[in-house]
Formats: sequence, structure tokens, C-alpha cells
Amino acid sequence: MSAHHHSHSDSHSHGSHTHGLGNEKRVMFAMWLTGGFMVLEAAGGIFSGSLALLADAGHMLTDTGALMLAFVATRLARRPADAARSYGYARAEILAAFANGIVMIGVVVWIMVEAAGRIMEPAPVMGVPMLAIAAAGLAVNIVAFKLLHGGEDSLNMRGAALHVMGDLLGSVAAIAAALIIMTTGMTIADPILSVLVALLILRSAIGITKESAHILMEGSPEGAGGETIAEDLVGNVPGIRNVHHVHAWSLGTGRAVATLHAQLTPGTDAGKALGDIKGRLASEFGIGHATVQIEEEECPDHGEGTHQH
Repeated sequence: MSAHHHSHSDSHSHGSHTHGLGNEKRVMFAMWLTGGFMVLEAAGGIFSGSLALLADAGHMLTDTGALMLAFVATRLARRPADAARSYGYARAEILAAFANGIVMIGVVVWIMVEAAGRIMEPAPVMGVPMLAIAAAGLAVNIVAFKLLHGGEDSLNMRGAALHVMGDLLGSVAAIAAALIIMTTGMTIADPILSVLVALLILRSAIGITKESAHILMEGSPEGAGGETIAEDLVGNVPGIRNVHHVHAWSLGTGRAVATLHAQLTPGTDAGKALGDIKGRLASEFGIGHATVQIEEEECPDHGEGTHQH
């Protein structure tokens, strides 16, 4: 049934559009869910004296941030570029991701310092409220994960679901700590497991920071360095003598752009070569927007003149 339904919705021009809204709504619900629960969990962490809960709340905070980015991205993806921002708003998302990553690293440092102090000198932790809140956190995360997993696949949705996945592990760690404290009374389990949660946060924080910094620094998209592109085009597009001045960069997640100069062998149809180059860039490197300057070899002195013949 779903297959039939799918082909049906696609036959309308707005089929994909309503789909996008579905994604947006999903991300929004997940965002409010994790954001709202994070406040509760942080309060619970302070009340029960549990660092693991506070760490998990810190993780929830970074998740809410990631979901917010995913939400903003799905919204902005529908906005056309305007004159001042010819590339649309993809860059704002990357900047926010970068800031998000830096803040997360700060949260990790704070948890580590706090945990070190508590491992030396264990503080009292109330196991029962800690367990109750951690268990509720697990439930919230499962709901959020289900929400995001039902959406269509995009880098954004995948990133958001990955975050919530890490969060699930954080809640499990807090539950484990609460159970250990309730059964053995060893409150040191709390700071030890909070360090585990901190490491989870650190992993995603470093990933986000590196990826967004690479994009902000105009680094070339994965697997699409200038040399690679030039070699590939010369080898696969007929009529190209050489390719130079290749620059490839990313505007945002999954939006790669390139500029290059291509020199054609005499007698090659420039229009066809141009189409071939753009097609190859899109299929092979995922570069959806390319500016290609064609140079014909006959008369390099007055390059402009060649087009008027």
C-alpha cells in the first residue's frame, strides 16, 4: 500500500513538499520533547545530587541544539536565495553547528572536572529520584528516536537521530549508576558513569566541530579534491585536453560547489562538453552547482572572440 501511495503522492507537484513538512514537524516535536525534558533532568540532577543526570542533561542540551539546527535547516532549505545571500542560508546552519560543537566541548570539560572532584570525595546521591528521572529520560529518547527514524533520510535527519542515539546511551548510563547506588550504596558509580556520558558528548562534539570547521574554511568536499576531479574529468569526458584551476567547496551539508577551467581539443562541441562535465561532476562527486569556463585552443590571445564566430 505504501508503495502505491508513494507513487501517487509523487505524481503531484507538491508531493515532495508535503513530505518535507513531515520531516520538519517530526524534528520540531523531537526538539520540544528533548528540550523540555532536559530542563527537568537538570533540575533532577541538582535535586538528587547526581552528576550522571546533569551530564545526561548536558547531552540533551547538545541534542536540542542539533535538532534545532536540523529544524532550521529543513525550514531554510525551502527558502530561495536572496540577493544578499546568493547561496541561501546554508552557511548559517554550519556556523551554528560549529558554535554548538564548541559549547559541547566546554560542557565535557566541566563534567570531567566535576567528576574528578567527586571521585576523590564522593558526594551523597539519592538513588530513587535519580532512577525515576533517568528512566523517564530513556522513554523520552526512545520516542524522539522513533520520531526521527520515521522521517525521510537526509544528512540532517541522520545527524539528529545519531544524537538521540547517543542520548539513549547516556540515559542507560544514568540508570545503571542509579541501580548501583541503590543496591550497593557506592555513590562513586555516579561520577564514573558521568565521565562515560561526557566521552559520548565529546565524540559527537569533535565530529561536529571538525566537519563544520572544514566547511567554514572552504575545505574541499570529501573525495572531491582538485587533483581527483581534474584527473577524473580528463579520463572520462571526451574532448577534454586538460582541466585546471579546480576549486571545490561546500556551502552546507551535502551542498558542494565547484569552479574549473577546461581546455578542449580543437573541434570539440563546447556545449556538449559543458553538459558532460556538469553531469560527471554531479554523478561522480555530488557537485550540484558548477561554474565551468571552457577554453578553446585555436586563438588564446583573444579568448572572448572565439564565441562570436
